[in-house]
Amino acid sequence: MLHRTRPQGPITMPLGAPPPNTEPDLERRLAEPTTGVLDTLRRARGDIMVLGAGGKMGPTLARMLRRGVDAVDRPDRVIAVSRFGAPEVEHALRAASVETVRCDLADRRAVAELPDAPNVIFMAGQKFGTAGAPAATWAANTLVPAIVAERFAGARIVAFSTGNVYPLSPVAGGGSREDDAPGPVGEYAASCLGRERILEHFSMRDGTPVAIVRLNYAVELRYGVLVDIARRVHDGAPVDVRMGYVNVIWQGDACARAIQCLEHAASPPFVVNITGPETLAVRSVAQRFGELLGHAPVITGEEGADALLSNASRSVELFGAPTVTIGQLMVWIADWIARGGRVLDRPTHFEERSGRF
Repeated sequence: MLHRTRPQGPITMPLGAPPPNTEPDLERRLAEPTTGVLDTLRRARGDIMVLGAGGKMGPTLARMLRRGVDAVDRPDRVIAVSRFGAPEVEHALRAASVETVRCDLADRRAVAELPDAPNVIFMAGQKFGTAGAPAATWAANTLVPAIVAERFAGARIVAFSTGNVYPLSPVAGGGSREDDAPGPVGEYAASCLGRERILEHFSMRDGTPVAIVRLNYAVELRYGVLVDIARRVHDGAPVDVRMGYVNVIWQGDACARAIQCLEHAASPPFVVNITGPETLAVRSVAQRFGELLGHAPVITGEEGADALLSNASRSVELFGAPTVTIGQLMVWIADWIARGGRVLDRPTHFEERSGRF
């Protein structure tokens, strides 16, 4: 479902890049290939298949790949694979010169018929609804990766995972690092660790180079943690600060880093946290949105001493700082909401501390 906020006109803008003011402009900026993406695509040759391309991030990543491949003058195909429950997503990808294939990735025979590709980005998974149907979540997050890993043995695979595989960590510690022991809270997080272990098994058995991307959290102007907070401030709804601290990253930067991970795929798998380098206080974020939107935030709850946090040092060392800062992103989100921009009604439930989704 879609939600449109009450139009109030643009906010006063500080210096910086102007905010996207239409969805085509937003889509263009999200899918702009970075210098790092172009460098990777010059070296990582061959067709690229995006599995699970119909979700929130998949279309951005597929379009970024297509634009990047064209920019470096490669003849390779970009193939987006999904059930495409929303036909308009498939149509938009085709309009962007991305090939599409409809496929249920849980169907072993259908996956066997997919075209070969030396580069695979695996984005499929299930989160919401886990509490009511945990078996379906485990199937989506462990059985499907096994089918994919067998079918594409030997290909470079970049697989999306989540920072939820970590336990809550002390805020002062700077977030969990890739070498820290996992400690998933709840069935969803446990199934995501299961996905990682399945991919690790097939990587070591077959010598398949794999990179595991622990994402936490991607944000654009229509959905994400910052949008959740901004909407609550705008509407006068309470902002729950029990999960008092978060990490976020512009979705375009998250996609760019995932693409660059093609060059880091290895056996055993390479693991990297993909998020912003800042630890953001939810209370401070709400207060900043209050300033931008002209609505004093309503705060509820008290911050805990720990939170779901990931340390982004490894990704920053490899890929540099994100191209869009948190300050700029918050200004863009506030402007978008104040203008009545379209917002996806897909709350992140970032404040959930018990792991129930």
